[in-house]
Amino acid sequence: MGQGSFPMVPDFFIHQEDNVLNSEMFAKMFMLAVMCCFLLVGCGKKTPPPTAPTVTEGLGPAESLDTAATDESATMEGRTSAPMLPIYFAFDSSMIEGDQVGRLEKNADFLKAHPQISVRIEGNCDPRGTREYNLALGERRAQSARKYLVNLGVNGANLTTISWGEEKLLLFGHDELSWAQDRRDDFVIVKGGLK
Repeated sequence: MGQGSFPMVPDFFIHQEDNVLNSEMFAKMFMLAVMCCFLLVGCGKKTPPPTAPTVTEGLGPAESLDTAATDESATMEGRTSAPMLPIYFAFDSSMIEGDQVGRLEKNADFLKAHPQISVRIEGNCDPRGTREYNLALGERRAQSARKYLVNLGVNGANLTTISWGEEKLLLFGHDELSWAQDRRDDFVIVKGGLK
């Protein structure tokens, strides 16, 4: 049975010695090709990581994080307009207590010395409680401060109130320190500011 008697059988089955040589050659060529691929991939040009596009439209003017103001009238605490001070409340309370009385008296002195200024008293709450409850509590807090200021001689026509409830948090932590900062009345000048 020679080559001519089995036309369907490929040559590499008939010549066994050549087949061994061919498989060794194939293995060498395959390894050489794999190594070339690794070299090409490993030596390829490194692309820098993508950078986020810089968007400046709609962000408003850039603001410095440095505080250059040194006089007391330029400071602000909470969202209160300087030189007034916010007042803080106990949990679930609209009663003005302790050292908060002194803060409110300083605000009254400032408002009586500047009768052209109109102020919005903004009642705020921490995020515990329902939205409706916090809006009502914020309103009670703002009204409490307004009544106190009027009793100290401030013109009530220059005082308005609004409740933000839990909508304008200063700190978003879930701890007593954060919640204590959020239970406050802010005093915001709405017209007739200092010149």
